[in-house]
Amino acid sequence: MVTPNRIVVGAHYGWRDWLLQRVTAVAMVLYTLLILALALWHGGLDYAAWKAIFAGEAFRIATFVFMASLLWHAWVGVRNIAMDYVKPVWLRLTVQVAVIGLLVGYAGWTIQVLWGGT
Repeated sequence: MVTPNRIVVGAHYGWRDWLLQRVTAVAMVLYTLLILALALWHGGLDYAAWKAIFAGEAFRIATFVFMASLLWHAWVGVRNIAMDYVKPVWLRLTVQVAVIGLLVGYAGWTIQVLWGGT
């Protein structure tokens, strides 16, 4: 007998991960297009142009959104690869904790570079 209300168990990462990868990729592409547009507008980007661009808070926020998207995109990719190919649970968790530590460190470094002063 088949019951119509089957309970599906599992983490259900698939749909959320798929959507997250696409959204973060779009954010990164938009930021890349912004950088290219600025480079074309200014005829190249030297130190003075970079300093002027990053003087505005909006560009710092856009850069942080780009980096957050990049880090989140990387986490989903590494986590999925580890779940698929690293079979011993202790090793998979070790890899994932190490990657989380690195990504959090990169996020902190990004904040320091963008808002840390001189």
